[in-house]
Amino acid sequence: MQPNKIAITAAPIAPVLAERWSPRSFDHEYVLSQDEALAILEAGRWAPSANNIQPWRFAYVSRNDSLHAQLCEIGLTGFNQAWAPHASALIVIAVKIETADGRENTGRKYDAGLCASMMVVQAQELGLHTHHIGGLVREEIVTLLGLDDSYEVLNVLAVGKVAPAEQLEGPAYEREVAPRVRLELDEIMLYGKP
Repeated sequence: MQPNKIAITAAPIAPVLAERWSPRSFDHEYVLSQDEALAILEAGRWAPSANNIQPWRFAYVSRNDSLHAQLCEIGLTGFNQAWAPHASALIVIAVKIETADGRENTGRKYDAGLCASMMVVQAQELGLHTHHIGGLVREEIVTLLGLDDSYEVLNVLAVGKVAPAEQLEGPAYEREVAPRVRLELDEIMLYGKP
């Protein structure tokens, strides 16, 4: 049984945003089609970017690829190792640290966040779900992908079809069925009131 995770908002927002949530229970039989994978990656490619630098870089790792199991085993931490192997794909999001002229790109993480959010929205539009994984062993991912020190690994995005929460156990199950919560808008506003 799937919990109702539709966001309760102070004003109507686009359904694709209201319905987005981050499951840990993924259908272990579903594999993304090439069209789905390309659409998600293209959405990231066309994200806004300061000065059009586009610092993001992706590693798309399908569950059918042997690197998927390695990434889950040595690149992820904690209970991410238990549920992430069921995701259809893992997308490693890394950034180029410097601009073409050798200066540090101080906006790289902001740009990558925009990029990741565009991929999440595109996946949701396709009827898929995503889960950002921050519990990483970044050095292991760098080694697995053969990256040099000009790259910084930021996050891994799990993508797939949501599965019943009951396939999870313990804290993962409890988080899966818990209601979605956010701070109230008044709590996060620094200035101004709509």
